[in-house]
Amino acid sequence: MAGLMESVNQRTQLVGQNRLELLLFKLASNQVYGINVFKVKEVLQCPRLTVLPRSSSVVRGVAYIRGRTISVLDLSIATGHRPIANVHDGFIIITEYNDVTQGFLVSSVERIVNMNWEAIHPPPKGSGKDNYLTAVTEVDNRLVEILDVERILAEVSPPPRDLSADVIRDGFTTKEEKHHVLIVDDSSVARNQIRRCCEALGLETTLLNDGRQALAHLQEMLEQGQDPTQFYSLIISDIEMPEMDGYTLTANIKGHPRLSRIHVLLHTSLSGVFNKAMVEKVGADDFLAKFNPDELGRRVIAQIGLRVPVAV
Repeated sequence: MAGLMESVNQRTQLVGQNRLELLLFKLASNQVYGINVFKVKEVLQCPRLTVLPRSSSVVRGVAYIRGRTISVLDLSIATGHRPIANVHDGFIIITEYNDVTQGFLVSSVERIVNMNWEAIHPPPKGSGKDNYLTAVTEVDNRLVEILDVERILAEVSPPPRDLSADVIRDGFTTKEEKHHVLIVDDSSVARNQIRRCCEALGLETTLLNDGRQALAHLQEMLEQGQDPTQFYSLIISDIEMPEMDGYTLTANIKGHPRLSRIHVLLHTSLSGVFNKAMVEKVGADDFLAKFNPDELGRRVIAQIGLRVPVAV
């Protein structure tokens, strides 16, 4: 297993090339799942777990690993399936989401595959709103499901939802000028979290699911004679998205002579393993790890304040 995980630093060349590496694993069935390697800190055989009284059924216990205690969540239970039976024969994928480290219990870990985000697709439309998927892909003629981990974590330990009164007071609710924000994120939970923050500040919002949709939307505006730089005061984009990631979306926006003035804030759960130099490389105006409503609100206010309107 030690040979399975290489240094994340050796993988940063994938960033900005619309590529990713997926760690493939299984839960309590033969279905294959995937998680972005950039979220993974370590994979290890499941150690002894200590059960916490009155904890969520999803939390199988806590483990003491590398000098710290972390919660271990059973991904099979979290997605509505039967528990992983042989806990100590399973593995823990230690991840960092939204500046928080946790372990995900899985039954087996297979390998890492290098892929293009264009090969990662949104879930089929007929799969319904209650599934836990953000994307699907195919590896070796097998369907690989990519879980909406942000939704799972939000259900187990809900993040703060609302802006404080001080941040709202600094917003745009009493100003005559209207500002419109484009929100791009493949997680419905994240989209709605960001939407609530922006609307509490008095901002109008448009929500899209991935970078390819967002770029097509901006290009369509140009073709119809609209100026996106006048319409949108800010774009808030996730980084990990099917079809086109946030780095590639940002690079396309900043490299386009008629779009480059739009401010882009990359807002992502890629935190501890995130390479700040890559944000600068693609020209993003700001970066923020998910999810702190007040900090997001302050960054949105600051970015819109920095925006210099260009006369039409």
